[in-house]
Amino acid sequence: MKLSNIIFAPLSALYGLALYIRHTLYDDHLLPSHTVSVPTICVGNLAVGGTGKTPHVEYLVAMLAPRYKVAVLSRGYGRKTHGFLLADDKADAMTIGDEPMQIHRHFPEVTVAVCENRVRGIRQLQRMVPGLQVVILDDAFQHRSLQCGLNILLTTADNLYVNDHLLPWGSLRDLKQRSLAAHAVIVTKCPENIKPIDKRVIDSTLHLPAFQQLYFSRMKYSTPLPVGEYQSPLVLSAVANPHYFFNHVKATYPDATCLAFPDHHRFNLRDQARIIELSKSHDAIFTTAKDYERLLLTHNPLILEHNLVVIGVGVDLDVDTEPFERQVIYYINENLRHNQKHET
Repeated sequence: MKLSNIIFAPLSALYGLALYIRHTLYDDHLLPSHTVSVPTICVGNLAVGGTGKTPHVEYLVAMLAPRYKVAVLSRGYGRKTHGFLLADDKADAMTIGDEPMQIHRHFPEVTVAVCENRVRGIRQLQRMVPGLQVVILDDAFQHRSLQCGLNILLTTADNLYVNDHLLPWGSLRDLKQRSLAAHAVIVTKCPENIKPIDKRVIDSTLHLPAFQQLYFSRMKYSTPLPVGEYQSPLVLSAVANPHYFFNHVKATYPDATCLAFPDHHRFNLRDQARIIELSKSHDAIFTTAKDYERLLLTHNPLILEHNLVVIGVGVDLDVDTEPFERQVIYYINENLRHNQKHET
């Protein structure tokens, strides 16, 4: 065993014990867990980040918003505010967080809110949004005080949660057994042309119980905007696993230079000076929509006016999307029908 493992394994065991006690208190009803009267869909993971939660939330919003009155609720990680807030024309990454701001910018007609307490946030949405039919929660899998109606668990193809370890030994922030709370598991960031044999290997490795549905998704990148004849961009990213984004850009722009920062990083004056200095030898700055929201907070014209180019990051479900859509829509319709029956 490596020296780092010898050091981290006991710490992971202690962390696991704390998680076990916490979940036991909820399972034995010694800590309160609440239900709400509106259908709720949670998109979450067991790892600390980088599984693609926000693109999958946007996938659900695009799928459901034409049919239902939808709202998105997030904690608003990294924001400088507290409590319940609605995204509006004055919102930015500082007030509601970079990911909610990205969703709000992409879907301005959909209600987006942030609140640390998901139960309180949902009840506030029900009061403020007439006819609300479904709430999509970004990253609430560990929020045990809410009994979510449909849990969607994400895990990356190159780091399945069953092969991982708890922090600090690995990247898991929750027990592997918590995967049993999921109704669907999506293996994310799959290769473009994943083979059937590879899917079967993953299926066998995960060994899901019969009540869980397994799906596969892959990253989808938009055309760089604004469109231009770029040759040697500076590629900037502050997401959990930037190598997917970097590899995508380098495949088209081999002369690109990649610059990574920690997830949700706020660009201080030293960072800005570094970006400006590097950008002098490049014809554009490529970044993700999530990073773009935080770059706007710099208000630095030398960055914002230097051919700042955004590449959208989305997802495609592999091959046939109908089973996934059918599972989600069935859950919503059944719950809406149940609620209507109790109201009459």
